[in-house]
Amino acid sequence: MYRAPGPPARSASAPVIRSLRRPPPLSTGVSFMNNQKQQKPTLSGQRFKTRKRDEKERFDPTQFQDCIIQGLTETGTDLEAVAKFLDASGAKLDYRRYAETLFDILVAGGMLAPGGTLADDMMRTDVCVFAAQEDLETMQAFAQVFNKLIRRYKYLEKGFEDEVKKLLLFLKGFSESERNKLAMLTGVLLANGTLNASILNSLYNENLVKEGVSAAFAVKLFKSWINEKDINAVAASLRKVSMDNRLMELFPANKQSVEHFTKYFTEAGLKELSEYVRNQQTIGARKELQKELQEQMSRGDPFKDIILYVKEEMKKNNIPEPVVIGIVWSSVMSTVEWNKKEELVAEQAIKHLKQYSPLLAAFTTQGQSELTLLLKIQEYCYDNIHFMKAFQKIVVLFYKAEVLSEEPILKWYKDAHVAKGKSVFLEQMKKFVEWLKNAEEESESEAEEGD
Repeated sequence: MYRAPGPPARSASAPVIRSLRRPPPLSTGVSFMNNQKQQKPTLSGQRFKTRKRDEKERFDPTQFQDCIIQGLTETGTDLEAVAKFLDASGAKLDYRRYAETLFDILVAGGMLAPGGTLADDMMRTDVCVFAAQEDLETMQAFAQVFNKLIRRYKYLEKGFEDEVKKLLLFLKGFSESERNKLAMLTGVLLANGTLNASILNSLYNENLVKEGVSAAFAVKLFKSWINEKDINAVAASLRKVSMDNRLMELFPANKQSVEHFTKYFTEAGLKELSEYVRNQQTIGARKELQKELQEQMSRGDPFKDIILYVKEEMKKNNIPEPVVIGIVWSSVMSTVEWNKKEELVAEQAIKHLKQYSPLLAAFTTQGQSELTLLLKIQEYCYDNIHFMKAFQKIVVLFYKAEVLSEEPILKWYKDAHVAKGKSVFLEQMKKFVEWLKNAEEESESEAEEGD
């Protein structure tokens, strides 16, 4: 019988090769799977045991606190030894994670609860700011400890600023002595640049201000800060963080006046701070005056209304007339767009200034005010090159309009001028000054003949 040729016989030693392709489905009418429960797909894989070193360490500030306090207890009150211990411990302990705990201990002797209290069941140390003597020298020594620590571990800088902001909010929870020590320490740290003046924002907390805690704390703080640096350095730091105009907010709203601030801080021995704030308020008032003045001129308000407003502001903010005339001059010159051609700008300036002469004359009732105006004109003509040839014409106009008089003009010519464009302007004024001198001599001779 004939047989179809089959696959070649497989030798016993040949490997078995299984097809990876699925077999075709059965052609029977009823599925084989219908008689069995449907199997759900499962994921399988190898499970790895997590190594102990890869497990996230549990946050445990208590254990960290115990290590720090034990080390501080061993060093004692020798702050040089404290600084060395903290320097060395940073290599073994996690300062980055427990920065708040570390600074709580160094300031208060242990971890602080909300509000600034120390927990009774926690370890404490007397090697801290609050347990130290209440004097500037001791606080300067503690400031060096913080300074060295933060220089060594730069990543602590932000954590330390956050800590001080928190401590300032907790001031009510501290004793008066503890507040005084913290204030002196903060002043020294602000002076040496370890802290930024923005931390003072915490002092504007409503409750601290209302109860007078902020103002009392600020007295000690500024005394130690100014002791380390002068008032100009302090002012520069405040200006950098836009805090220079906010110092009156240390008092409740009903006491936020220059008079109250000046009285409070002068009596506390901070006269230079009082004068600084008074000057800041004056500068602010001057800017407001100039802004309002320009708006009134732009609207075309009557001169009598403008003069009345300016005089009220002078009285209210104690602004002297020589300062006001400078503001009025700047405002007058800023209300017009000047011609760029030198030959035309002089004519334009004379026409414009003639219109505003009555306004300027209202604030040149003193010789010093007239001299100030002359210097302002000189500086303006020098700084705006198209006005270089207009100087003499402006001065003559103001003389005729009785804005300026002979004596201040002669004094300016003789020795009261500034260096800006000096040779050009003196040459321009030479003939007019000679005329003034001759007119003065004639007046004197006529007066003698009359006698």
